[in-house]
Amino acid sequence: MSNIVAVVGRPNVGKSTFFNRLIKRREAIVDAVSGVTRDRHYGKTDWNGKEFSLIDTGGYVVGSDDIFEAEIDKQVELAIEEADAIIFMVDVESGVTGMDEDVAQLLRKVKKPVFLVVNKVDNNKRLEDAVEFYSLGLGEYYAIASINGSGTGDLLDAVVEALPEAEEVEEDELPRFAVVGRPNAGKSSFINALIGEERYIVTDIAGTTRDSIDTKYNRFGFEFNLVDTAGIRRKSKVKEDLEFYSVMRSVRAIEHCDVCLLVLDATRGFDGQVQNIFWLAERNRKGIVILVNKWDLVEKDTKTAKDFEKHIREQIAPFTDVPIVFISVLNKQRIFKAIETAVEVYKNRTKRIKTSVLNEALLPIIEHQPPPANKGKFVKIKYIMQLPTPQPQFAFFCNLPQYVKEPYKRFLENKLRDQFDFNGVPISVYMRKK
Repeated sequence: MSNIVAVVGRPNVGKSTFFNRLIKRREAIVDAVSGVTRDRHYGKTDWNGKEFSLIDTGGYVVGSDDIFEAEIDKQVELAIEEADAIIFMVDVESGVTGMDEDVAQLLRKVKKPVFLVVNKVDNNKRLEDAVEFYSLGLGEYYAIASINGSGTGDLLDAVVEALPEAEEVEEDELPRFAVVGRPNAGKSSFINALIGEERYIVTDIAGTTRDSIDTKYNRFGFEFNLVDTAGIRRKSKVKEDLEFYSVMRSVRAIEHCDVCLLVLDATRGFDGQVQNIFWLAERNRKGIVILVNKWDLVEKDTKTAKDFEKHIREQIAPFTDVPIVFISVLNKQRIFKAIETAVEVYKNRTKRIKTSVLNEALLPIIEHQPPPANKGKFVKIKYIMQLPTPQPQFAFFCNLPQYVKEPYKRFLENKLRDQFDFNGVPISVYMRKK
């Protein structure tokens, strides 16, 4: 289970710069994924070999100053509840503000590791100024300048040191399907509709993570774990609709599942919050099925479903090869179709294609439409293989990998999708030196 570290604090103290710095450092190692820029507030990083998820709360605050106060309090409360460690960032330029004191007051009661970080300390004068932050009553602080990274090493050493040891979860080998989506989209009802009527249930396992419950489930001769993220404990303080809340809630479930069933409310559409969760799943390279719930409540004419589907596909481009199932949990319409689709997506995600078959199918296409020449250099792709990873990744071996640009990689991905069924599954295409 990966740990979650939340970065909290009032606006403009440099949370995002700090966040981007950590994530970039990591992305330099991992192949950059297109579409990453869509949601800049969540990322994975590691330090001293310990991996954790970082959530920058700053991106989720909107509104005027008075709304800020309330929103920030809510986010801090949520971070306190959901995160394993909290980085509280303040700004040496503006000194201690009333809002900083409010946040500190919430954090002083916390049993989790809290790190007070004074940002923008880039000279000795400012190092002296930082002393006033002792008044927040959170003990020692870390002086950093996230713009150039000074001081972040010591801070991260301390953070990973304080993170709880990742629980070794009893991994049973069953595939995990996570039901995710914004609050009130019908996630719990969907699961209850599946389970309530069925006598197939084998066992109930109390949540392996603190906020999801796994149910062993057998259908179509296929057994899997159904993970409910619908929030077992109702939050008294957190306003249900907080965007940050649904993303934070989904992070763990998505990171540890094979297929995400993304439930959305047809009357609200495929809004920004649902998109955030979609890109979170895409970026973690999980299988995805989009379930449009409450379809019975939508006024329909002959092409409503087509239009709705087209709109969703425009929003999720370029990754449009995703099944969309219209369901009504209330009327039990197509809920088993939803599960059947998830099973297919799981099979697509775990599919292994023989190297000989891959080369036979794709090399003629590539020969017919080779990568465009770059600076008079011609790229020759000689050989293709699927990498031994949990999700589909393909290496194309060629003489000049650095000259193959994004559009051509997307062309290759589309050809892979045409030839072999990868519906619902993100594919990674890598160019390697022969």
